Amino acid sequence: MRDQVTDEDTRYEAVRSRDARFDGVFFFAVETTGIYCRPSCPAVTPKRANVRFFATAAAAQGSGFRACRRCRPDAVPGSAEWNARADVVGRAVRLIADGVVDREGVAGLAGRLGYSARQVQRQLTAELGAGPVALARAQRAHTARVLVQTTGLPITEIAFASGFASVRQFNDTIRAVYASTPSELRAAAPKHGRNRRTATPNAGIPLRLAHRGPYLAGPVFDLLAHEAVPGIEEVSGPPGARTYRRTLRLPYGTGIVAVDERPGTPRTGLGAHPGGWLDARLHLTDPRDLTTAVQRLRRLFDLDADPYAVDERLAADPRLAPLVAARPGLRSPGTTDPEELAVRALTGRTEAERLVRRYGKALDAPCGSLTHLFPEPAVLAGAEPGGTLGALTAALADGAVRLDPGADRDDAQDALLSVPGLDARTVAEIRTRALGDPDVAPPGLDVPDSWRPWRSYALNHLRAAGEWES
Repeated sequence: MRDQVTDEDTRYEAVRSRDARFDGVFFFAVETTGIYCRPSCPAVTPKRANVRFFATAAAAQGSGFRACRRCRPDAVPGSAEWNARADVVGRAVRLIADGVVDREGVAGLAGRLGYSARQVQRQLTAELGAGPVALARAQRAHTARVLVQTTGLPITEIAFASGFASVRQFNDTIRAVYASTPSELRAAAPKHGRNRRTATPNAGIPLRLAHRGPYLAGPVFDLLAHEAVPGIEEVSGPPGARTYRRTLRLPYGTGIVAVDERPGTPRTGLGAHPGGWLDARLHLTDPRDLTTAVQRLRRLFDLDADPYAVDERLAADPRLAPLVAARPGLRSPGTTDPEELAVRALTGRTEAERLVRRYGKALDAPCGSLTHLFPEPAVLAGAEPGGTLGALTAALADGAVRLDPGADRDDAQDALLSVPGLDARTVAEIRTRALGDPDVAPPGLDVPDSWRPWRSYALNHLRAAGEWES
């Protein structure tokens, strides 16, 4: 999609038509008001001479613009480009979204990427108009707004939970980004949000996980139900109204998440489906994990995908055209825990259940059938060092195989293929889901180049239609 909006006149036409397909792909700001918006903002279209365009919300904020209160540009889905790209900029953006800068600083980010901090700063600024600190700051501001408006946490606690170093820094950032104090943001929260916040103290953090375009939830929930490992996951409810629940291991603590299925809405014409959201609720032992937990859920449900670009490319193929027409918005699910996914891809569901029962860490406060966390690679490597499972978990534990959001996908694949006993088909599954690669074709399957760069999605269409068995 990005190549369709490389010139500013085309971007302005997207703004004039309030085209939600481009929400998150770029942002625009109005010099006369000092406000920046998403392309689909319902406000009166500004004059072309007063409009500036930015690749990221952070770049708009860095130029002194405040977030629009009507369209909430900080809440749009992320650009699909950063999930698809395998270069250092794409890897850096994924790591920043996972909270690496907040936890490890710019030096930690650069070290994971294998570049100097100066090189990372230069490349991000050149492409995104903002460096890693600014990108992380914009993300912290969004996390803070969510906590202010959906929870009853004290403002001081929210400041540190959002990743700010001080309450003063938190207050200054909120004023700069939203032109409001934290207390004013809380008072302006939608009435239903305030009701949720005060109804039950332990109800968790309610979230709307936004997506662009149509979202076919059924196949995603079918897959999650088929794969669910007792103790760490469950899917309940009738088709069309199911709830997926699972435990999460996070940097500062643990979490339990519930995500509700929403029936897909048919698309009746180009741009006719602006997008929507999945309702979720997060219970965290440490609120500092909110940003990381949300990003991992977005990867699991493939919420930052660009269904318009995917469907347009695949529908041009005669074999896939009727499948795409029947299932607009079909996604390519990922995972909340890449290392767990790698182990499960190797062992299968039944063996994974045994590993959870035997080696999984019990939750301090079980929630219904959710009682454990999936065992960490180091635990499995020490407990069962033999065979392919032992070799894989040892490689994950010592860093020989890296599957974090900033991992180089080709390097990770080569490292996985060097694990004794790990076959190429399993490696392809890990690359698709643990590394979020949208363009993977299993070995031995004749896949046309015309399906690039969305071969992972093409195979999901074939699988959904019963034309291919993984």
